[in-house]
Amino acid sequence: MDIKYYSYPEERLKEGKIRTVCLSSSEEVFKAIADEMADQIKENNEKEEKSVFIVPVGPVGQYPYFVDKVRKENIPLKNVWFINMDEYLNDDLSYISMDDRLSFRGFMERTVYSQLPESLNIPEHQRVFPHPARPQTVHELIEELGKVDICFGGIGINGHLAFNEAEEVSAAEFAGRETRIIEISRETRVANAIGDLNGAIDAMPRYAVTVGMREILSARKIRLGVFRPWHRAVVRQAIFDDPSGHFPVTLVQNHPDSLIYVNDIAAKAAF
Repeated sequence: MDIKYYSYPEERLKEGKIRTVCLSSSEEVFKAIADEMADQIKENNEKEEKSVFIVPVGPVGQYPYFVDKVRKENIPLKNVWFINMDEYLNDDLSYISMDDRLSFRGFMERTVYSQLPESLNIPEHQRVFPHPARPQTVHELIEELGKVDICFGGIGINGHLAFNEAEEVSAAEFAGRETRIIEISRETRVANAIGDLNGAIDAMPRYAVTVGMREILSARKIRLGVFRPWHRAVVRQAIFDDPSGHFPVTLVQNHPDSLIYVNDIAAKAAF
């Protein structure tokens, strides 16, 4: 395996096969994502069009800036759909409780929806999560709405987007993966346990329901943010490796309007 790109300095990121924008801090990455969210909604509101986003819980730093912009600029969200990427599942493949500290549904309620005045807020039926019993409804909803304006997200340790875990299959085959239940890989559980549970890997869920690469790649724009030290290697593999299911984010290289926001930490060479 050719891994020389891990040592590429920041200035070489512009040579990658996905456009990158290097910013001075994590805060600047989060603000840039929040600005894109708000600007697209305002543009669509002016045209009396829907705004449809696929949104993550990771990264999450954009949400306080987004909420602040909505409140200060009085941006109505009545015609906005948030389709969340994923949610953890119990071993019986049901949702974990919204009260669980790991719940993405609980996070969105606490951090976004409960922080917005009802006069501006996204209607409850437009706050969408993939459902383990009805995963096909995400694709059906996107078909009904006619678009996804932007898919926002981060990149996992093994290149996963949402919980589309790496598979040793071709780019074409992996690009067709739809919303579904998946078993979370051990490396993802380890990385998430370190970040969310102080290393308690055995307390991490083993399953999740996730939007598929088919839905992600259908978005008109894809905007990703990276900001951790281990993202130094991840972002380089994302933009310099060949597209394949082995490192799923590489499939974004074939998307017509994609961008990765990189902070000062992730911009540095991995070694």
